[in-house]
Amino acid sequence: MRRLPTPLARPRARTVWPAAVAGTIALALSGENAAHAAPPAPRVLTTTPPAPRILSTPVLAVAAAPASYTVQPGDTVWAIARAHGLDTAAVLTANGLDASGVIRPGQVLTLVPAAPTPPPAEAPAPATSGRTHEVRAGDTVSAIAVANGVSLDAVLAANGLTRASIIYPGETLQIPTAGAGAAAPASVSPATAPGLDAEQSENARLIIRIGRELGVSDRGIAIALGTAMQESWLRNLDWGDRDSLGLFQQRPSSGWGSPDQIMDRERSTRVFYGGASDPNGSATRGLLDIPGWEGLGYADAAQAVQISAYPDRYAQWESPASVWIAVLG
Repeated sequence: MRRLPTPLARPRARTVWPAAVAGTIALALSGENAAHAAPPAPRVLTTTPPAPRILSTPVLAVAAAPASYTVQPGDTVWAIARAHGLDTAAVLTANGLDASGVIRPGQVLTLVPAAPTPPPAEAPAPATSGRTHEVRAGDTVSAIAVANGVSLDAVLAANGLTRASIIYPGETLQIPTAGAGAAAPASVSPATAPGLDAEQSENARLIIRIGRELGVSDRGIAIALGTAMQESWLRNLDWGDRDSLGLFQQRPSSGWGSPDQIMDRERSTRVFYGGASDPNGSATRGLLDIPGWEGLGYADAAQAVQISAYPDRYAQWESPASVWIAVLG
C-alpha cells in the first residue's frame, strides 16, 4: 500500500478585524474579566485640591439724590421723583405743592426734604408734697403760693392751671414741694393784663384781692374794675371833676371821706364795695348795699353807686374786666 504523506496542518486563516470592531471587543472582554477581578485600590490624592472659587456679586454704588432739580420741558413731579428714587408725595410736600400743583420749566424743586423736627420733650410734672388747700372766698393762686412758700408757677403747674384760670371756693388745690418750679426773678415786673400798664394792673389786682376777701362774686369785681377804669383809668388820681379824687373819683363833699381817706386805695375800694364792713359806715352806699344789684345790668349796677352824668359809658368795660380778672385774679 502506498503510504500517503501526512497532510500538513493547514494554517488557520487569520481574521483581521477593523480597528473599531477590535476596540469594541477588547472593551467587552475587559468588562467581562473585570467582573471577576479584585476591585481596584482607591486613588490617593497626594495634593490638596484648590479652594473653591467664590463668586462675588459686585456692589452697585447708588448715587444720592441731588438736593434740587431744575424742571425741564415735559417734566412731571411723578417722573422727577421716580428718576431720583424718591416718593412723589415727599417731593410735593418738600416744595409746598399738592397733587394738582403745576410745575414750569426753569423752576427749581427741592428733592431732599428737611429732616423732621423731633417733638419737644415733655417737662416732668412738678412733685407734690401731699398737701392740699381748699379755696376760700377771697383766695387767689398767688396768695396761696406765698402762704405755702412755693412759686406761683409751681402751684399753677401742679394743678393744670394757667394765669388766666379762675379758682372757686370749695375747690381743692395741690400744693407742690417747696422749691418746685422756678420762682420769677426779682427783676421781672409783675404780670400785666391786656390793655393795662403796670400801674393799672397793680390797682386792678388790689380791687380783685379786696373783692375776694369780701366774698364778692366775679361779676361784682368786674363792675368795680370797669367803674374804676371809667372814672380814673385805673389810676389813683389826686385830681378830678370838682373835688373828685382817687380810683373811683369819690368826692369828700358828698361824704365819701376826707381827701386823705379817699386817696387810700384800699379804703376807697372797700367803700365802693360797701356792705357790712364798709369803712364809711352808712354815710354812703356801696355796691353790696344796692338791693338786687346782681340782677341789674352791668352799667346800671355801676351807675347805682356812682350816680354819674354818663351812665352808659361803664358798659364798654364789661368784657375787658372779665379778662383782667382771669389774668390777674
